[in-house]
Amino acid sequence: MAPVVSLVQGASRGIGLQFCKTILQRHPSSVVIATCRQPNNSSGLQELKAQNPDRLDLCVLDVTKDEQIENVAKFTKEKYGMLDLLINNAGMLHTSGKGETSLRDVSRKGLLETFDANTVGPLLMAKSFGPLLKSGTGYFGMKSADSKKQHASILVNMSAKVGSITDNQLGGWYSYRLSKAALNMCSKNLSLELGRGSKPVLCVSLHPGTVDTDLSRPYHKNVPKLFTTEYSVDCLLDVVESLTISDTGKFFLYDRTVFPF
Repeated sequence: MAPVVSLVQGASRGIGLQFCKTILQRHPSSVVIATCRQPNNSSGLQELKAQNPDRLDLCVLDVTKDEQIENVAKFTKEKYGMLDLLINNAGMLHTSGKGETSLRDVSRKGLLETFDANTVGPLLMAKSFGPLLKSGTGYFGMKSADSKKQHASILVNMSAKVGSITDNQLGGWYSYRLSKAALNMCSKNLSLELGRGSKPVLCVSLHPGTVDTDLSRPYHKNVPKLFTTEYSVDCLLDVVESLTISDTGKFFLYDRTVFPF
């Protein structure tokens, strides 16, 4: 029997690393492909690999490098022939490490580099791994009671509430907001194209809440509810495992609330 195969992009620490841990714990028959720029330098991944030598593959993948994306897609095809779950997790707030507070802080370099990591990279991941997702087993998610179709797999783009145009009341954070709004459009577009055929791929954007990670740490004092990575990922996987065909193309919060684009 073929194993259940998940790929977590951006798995060196934080939410990505926790996704790897929780998937392996929840699904004993599964294997996880964990990717990041320097897996050998991630003590968390190395420890997890030692605990799960036959269930965890570590691959070098920087989403701004086309060749590395294609290399991991080739590896996945040759070893497993399909993919059940793809989580696009890697992202950046800004090249400076903090969001722009006004137009004075906006730069071409900051915009382009943030878009490359947060939007272009996940879209090219979908391009390279789309055929493998189309061959998935339908393990994750649920079959709709009123649908004759069975989905093949699920593609998750990790987004953020600040990427919602409707919800934006404060402004600022130009690069991050714009890149996540564009990522949400990627999820919608992908849900339409990869949703065609007898075995569609479900494509969604997910917001993890404000999680205690390096990206959010400078802003913790203004956060009324701060999540651990364990709690956030448990919630997110609950959402993933409850998805049906009717949910594709939507933007969900960690509690399964549908959020406006």
